[in-house]
Parts: sequence; C-alpha cells; structure tokens
Amino acid sequence: MEWITRSEEETAQRAADLAPHLQAGTVLCLHGDLGMGKSVFARALIRALTEKPALEVPSPTFTLVQTYDYPAGEIWHFDLYRLKDPDEVYELGWEEALVSAISIIEWPERLGYLLPAHRLDIHFSAMPDGARQLQLSGEGAKKVGL
Repeated sequence: MEWITRSEEETAQRAADLAPHLQAGTVLCLHGDLGMGKSVFARALIRALTEKPALEVPSPTFTLVQTYDYPAGEIWHFDLYRLKDPDEVYELGWEEALVSAISIIEWPERLGYLLPAHRLDIHFSAMPDGARQLQLSGEGAKKVGL
C-alpha cells in the first residue's frame, strides 16, 4: 500500500486513518531520513489513539521513549536515533511494550537483530515535487487489514 501526502496536515490525516486499525501488540516502524515526516505522523497517530487532538506529544529523542495511555491500553513511542547498541533497548521496557502496547518506533534500523518480524513498516521518502511517499509493508500490514 502507498500513500502520497502533500502537507503535514495530510500526513497527520493518514495517521488518524490508520489509528482505528491498531491494537495492543502492534509494532509500527517508521523509516526515513530526517525531515521526512516520521515525527509528524507519530504525533498525529498518538493524538488519534488517545482521542486528544491537543495532547502535547514531545519527541522522545533525548528520553528515547515516551508512554501514553489510550482507551484500550498503552502506546510506547520510541525514538532510537541515539541508541548505540540494540541491547540498550531492554533498559527502556522493550519486552513489556511488545506484549502489551502499541509500539511506534522511529529509527527502527537501530534495533538490528531485535527488530520484530511481525511489524508494520512505513517508509517515508521525498518525491521530486516535495510531496512525501509513505509505503506500507510487512507482516503487520496484513494484521491491521492493509
């Protein structure tokens, strides 16, 4: 599946469209270079899941993880840009998140061998006209009905 977005608002809307399809145990991996819209997407997804459009959603760049409650459980938002070794993720509650929460992971390639096989990957890339291409793939795409 592929989405094309031409603004932050469209990227946020795609995240909101995806939200009802997610459930505890879903691992969502956001791939792409800096400035591609991964954080915009993650913030909008968290706001949609929590049903709080004005929720403050800080980037977990320095804390590496932020957690949020939503009506059906928890959301764990990981930003692994500063992760130096995949095993460091265990210090963040990694195993708990995988079992009981929706996990949103920016910079998932930092997980190396710990990257879950059953996940939904979204690859963000720039198009020549400035739009963003979001390509959805992986085992998790089937799980959420995409």
